[in-house]
Amino acid sequence: MANTSIARGQDWLKTLLQKAGLSVEIQGESEQNTFADGEGYWLTIDENNLTPEQIKILIGVDGSVLDAMQYLANSILNIHQPPEGQASYTIELNGYRFQRQGQIQALAESAAQQVRATGQEVEIKSLSSAERRQVHSFLESLSDLESFSRGKEPHRHLVVRPAGIE
Repeated sequence: MANTSIARGQDWLKTLLQKAGLSVEIQGESEQNTFADGEGYWLTIDENNLTPEQIKILIGVDGSVLDAMQYLANSILNIHQPPEGQASYTIELNGYRFQRQGQIQALAESAAQQVRATGQEVEIKSLSSAERRQVHSFLESLSDLESFSRGKEPHRHLVVRPAGIE
């Protein structure tokens, strides 16, 4: 199943980028990060045939273009798939996701420390929905804290607070 899902993702992303006039290869591999929940795959765009400007455009401001492609991949590739056949795709380019994951984990750890020190809730703004899920996943193992999202897009943000506070 994994090889089929990876191949579907690679083909879809390669076709999308070809329609944008880009000829690139897509590497696929099973997800191996600490935020994985369920079947997950990384689709890495090979930047060797891309200019620095093309890389910058494909990543977008704060990863917005990568996020949009990733959202489309996850939506389109999971349509008409049975629940056991659905997968989570992470699109990577030029090390952006890997670097951003480190930043997200540091934000989550900092928020956890601040909540524990003050007993007050802490808001983390400027996260995409995928990044909010990463923080939720990271914090779920901490029984003394809870996290949830507040507000409506595009002003939705993540809140971390001591567990059991209403």
